[in-house]
Amino acid sequence: MKSQKIRLWIEASRPKTLAAAFIPVLIGCALAWRDGQLSWLSSSVALACAFLIQVGTNFANDYFDFVKGSDTEERIGFRRATAAGLISPRQMLTATTLTMGFAFLLGLYLVWVGGTVVLIIGILSLIFGILYTGGPYPLGYNGLGDIFVFIFFGIVAVMTTYYINTLEWSEHSFWASLAVGALCVNILVVNNLRDVEQDKKSGKRTLGVLFGENMLKWEYMFMILTAYAIPLFFHLQFNYNGWTLLPFLISPWAVILIKTVFTETNKSNLNITLERTAQFMMFFGILFSVGITLN
Repeated sequence: MKSQKIRLWIEASRPKTLAAAFIPVLIGCALAWRDGQLSWLSSSVALACAFLIQVGTNFANDYFDFVKGSDTEERIGFRRATAAGLISPRQMLTATTLTMGFAFLLGLYLVWVGGTVVLIIGILSLIFGILYTGGPYPLGYNGLGDIFVFIFFGIVAVMTTYYINTLEWSEHSFWASLAVGALCVNILVVNNLRDVEQDKKSGKRTLGVLFGENMLKWEYMFMILTAYAIPLFFHLQFNYNGWTLLPFLISPWAVILIKTVFTETNKSNLNITLERTAQFMMFFGILFSVGITLN
C-alpha cells in the first residue's frame, strides 16, 4: 500500500516533463564551466530548486484543473491524480504548499550567494508557478501559458543558473536560453494540441482554442527551428567551435516530430508525441551542453 502511494505521487509529479527543469540548469552550468566559474554546490542547489518548482507547479496544475472542472472523464491526456480520485484535493494542495515551501527554503542559499535579485526571481517563479492555473486570471487559461513557459523555464532558468555561478549576467546565457525556452514551449504545444476540444468545453482559452490547431502546429515547427538556430548562431556570431553544432546530429528526429504533429489525427497518440518531445529536449540540451563545454 505504501509503495503504491509513492508511485501515485511520482506519477502526479509528471516525471516525463522534468526535462524542462533539468536542461535549463544544465546549459547554464555548461556556460559557467566554459568560463571557468562553475560552482558545484550552487549548481546542485539550483537544480534541486528547479525540480521542486517544476513538481510544485505540476501539483498545483493537478489541483486547480480539478477545482475549476477542466479535468473531466473526457480527458485523453495522462491520468490526473486528483481528478481520478487517487489523491484528495486537500492532499494535493498540501503537497503543492510543501514542495513550493521547500524550494523557497532551499533557495535561500542561492539568495545568500546571489543577493536580492535572486530572491526576487525566486519569489516570482513560485508565484507564477501557482498562477499558471490558479488565481482569478490563470495564465494557462488565458492564452499566456506559452509566454510563461518561455520566460521562466527558458530565459529566467538559464540566465539565473549562470548568474549564481558567476555573479554576472551573460549575453551568451540569454541567447542559449532562447533554445531552451522554445523546446519547453513545445511540450506545452503538444499538450494543448491534444486537449483543444476539451479545453473549448471547459472554457480554457489556450492558443489552440483562440487561434486553431494549425497555429499550434506551425508554432511547434517554429520553436524547433528557433532551437536549432541558436547553436548555429553561437558558431557564427560568437566563434564557438564545431562541437557547438552537436544538436544537429538529432535533426532527423526533429523532422519526424514535426511531421507527426502536422499529420497525427488520433489525439490520444499525441501522448506519445508529448513524451518524445520531452525526450528530444533532453537529448538536444545534453548535446548542446557538451558542445559548449568543449569550447
